[in-house]
Order: sequence, then structure tokens, then C-alpha cells
Amino acid sequence: MRVLLVEDDEPVAESLRRGLVRYGFEVEWVTTGDAALRHQGPYDVVLLDLGLPDTDGLDVCKALRERSDVPIIVISARSDETDRVVGLELGADDYVSKPFGVREVIARIRAVLRRVQARRPEAAAGGPDRYGPRLTIDRKAARVHVDGVEVALAPKEYDLLAFLTEEPGALMSREQIMEAVWDANWFGPTKTLDVHVAALRRKFTGVIAIEAVRGVGFRLEIVKDAGAS
Repeated sequence: MRVLLVEDDEPVAESLRRGLVRYGFEVEWVTTGDAALRHQGPYDVVLLDLGLPDTDGLDVCKALRERSDVPIIVISARSDETDRVVGLELGADDYVSKPFGVREVIARIRAVLRRVQARRPEAAAGGPDRYGPRLTIDRKAARVHVDGVEVALAPKEYDLLAFLTEEPGALMSREQIMEAVWDANWFGPTKTLDVHVAALRRKFTGVIAIEAVRGVGFRLEIVKDAGAS
């Protein structure tokens, strides 16, 4: 996941950049509006500070939106509701007020990307996503099928499967999974994650494999050569 970070405050930018990188994001950092507009990309989301040294971040937001549908999350110390409303009206997808935590920003990024993906015509027209020869996930309807037969899943089982299949083969930390599937402010035991992983393993034996990486998290792999049962 590629992020363009537009922030002139070096301590804030460095802290946010380190946090995003730790969670698997690739971050390109620029400090001015002009640099943001000249940046060629590609990137999947823009984190845009409003208080830039060369121009108002709202103008940068407007210019970015006029030429692209890339998701834009405004990050700003401005708490005035007018700035928030104007930013959203100019095309920003979300607004995070400083001070903020890295976990909150990551949760906002993932929520925005899910919303954007869901409303894209090509995503709706494409129908269910297929993983290997047996598994399909219809994210619009929140339904899962194996060999054409629907698999009954509890809500969090579905959310966990949908998240892990976003990037098959990628190692996801426990923190990443808990924030994405449960809540960015989840402080309960992560044992519930192990219970849900075990449930998915039982229900999708021979279809997917979920590898536990000790001390880190989980990696989902699609079983490519599984024969239909």
C-alpha cells in the first residue's frame, strides 16, 4: 500500500512515516503543496496536512481531486468545523484532527479504501472475487462460496477472511488484524483472533491455509491445486 504523506512538520511526519512503515505501508514524504502536486506517484492514498508553508492545503486538496480520484485524508491541527466541512466538500474522503495516533490513521486509511473500492463501478461490475479454483468472496453481498456452495460464517469470521484475502501471501501482524477486523481501539485479549483463525481453518480445509508466524501474526495462502470435493 503506497501513501503520499504531505506534511511540513518533521517530527510529526517522521513519527507517522515510521508507524506506517511498521505496518507494511510504503511512504513517500513531501513537505510542500507544490511537491505534492508535482509528485508523479503512483500512490493509493494521500495524507494531506492543511498548514503547508507554500500554499493552503485546501487548495492542494482541490487540485488533487480535479485530476484524480485517489483517496485523500486531511490531517490537520485546525479543529474549526468550517475547515473540516470545506475539506470534505472539496473532495477529501476523511479528516483527522491533530493530535492523532498512528493506529487511528491506519484505521481511517483502511476504512476509506474499503468505501472507495465498494463504490467504484468496475468493482461492482466485476462481481465476486475468485481466489484459486474453489473460493469466491462477494464483498458487496458479504457472502462466501466454496465450489459454488455458500459457507455460513459468523460476522467476524467473514471480516477476518475478507481482510486476509485482500493480500494473499502477505504477513499480517496481530495488531494489523485486530485494528482492521475488530477495532482501532481494541484493548482486549487477542486470543479471540486465534479462535477465529481456527474456525476459518476448519471451514476452509483444502481451500486456504492460514500460517501462524510465531511472535508476529498470520499469513493466508490460497491452495492452488486443491481438487473440488
